[in-house]
Amino acid sequence: MTQLSKEHVKLIQAKNFGFLATANKDGSPQVSPVWIDTDGEFLLINTAIGRVKERNTRRDPRVGIAIADQSDPYSWILVRGRVTEWIEGPEAEAHIDKLSKKYTGRAKFVKNDPNERRVIFKILPEKIGDRS
Repeated sequence: MTQLSKEHVKLIQAKNFGFLATANKDGSPQVSPVWIDTDGEFLLINTAIGRVKERNTRRDPRVGIAIADQSDPYSWILVRGRVTEWIEGPEAEAHIDKLSKKYTGRAKFVKNDPNERRVIFKILPEKIGDRS
């Protein structure tokens, strides 16, 4: 396992977007901008159940994530790893509210669909490259 450095954690905890790459069924890449979080060891990404990235990670848990510092895009990290857990239910719903506060300033995430259910991808970093 590769560990996140203090600088990596600081970049992730700031209001920077991640770009998550997953593999489609035919092997082609699928990339999505995402809100990102960390517990210091794992990367945490929250999405709606049923989206392409969620279906892709359940079939093939290998992912790549690029994160650039919005104030200096030449300072970035690239993480390759795998989803080790999909967390649903109240924990995922509370987590999207936490991310909403971080990225929009709103305490509650505004859903496009009131029936939408959320899931957290818990990603174990296996390789980290950076330019910081």
